[in-house]
Amino acid sequence: MKHESIRKAFEEFLRARELKLTTQRERIFERAFSTHEHFSAEQLYDWLREEPGARVSRATVYRTIGLLAEGGFLGSLDTGRGELVYEHLLGHKHHDHMVCMECGRIEEFHDERIEALQHEACQRMGFVLVSHSHRLIGLCRACARKRGATPGASASSAPLAGQGQASAAVDD
Repeated sequence: MKHESIRKAFEEFLRARELKLTTQRERIFERAFSTHEHFSAEQLYDWLREEPGARVSRATVYRTIGLLAEGGFLGSLDTGRGELVYEHLLGHKHHDHMVCMECGRIEEFHDERIEALQHEACQRMGFVLVSHSHRLIGLCRACARKRGATPGASASSAPLAGQGQASAAVDD
């Protein structure tokens, strides 16, 4: 989907809620869609403060991110580090995430086998799938090496500080 089409869809989404595309909302939209990184609301607020343009309050950033997420323009990811990160969704193929619990690195991946298994499970249970997110929590290659663990091995081979075993979270 082209940028201008996404922008028009956002304007229509706002109009349906009797809201306008203000200069501040437009700056937030443009900045969010100018990056391919995952970003937090605070990071987006910092980017906007550092760049020239109309002043945007922190509250407006949070409210506009909420609107963008509600409208399906942004997806959110709970990294387990105390704040959500976002990424724009439109124009991107579905993917899942591996999140390093040590450094916060996020790796995107797609595996048709996992997708097929999820659809089979839904079929067995008579569940109509509308959307899903799949999040693996663990250690990235660099952090695993620091701990002396083998990437791809279970986390029990590299106990976490204060824990006997790591647990993986899956959000489906």
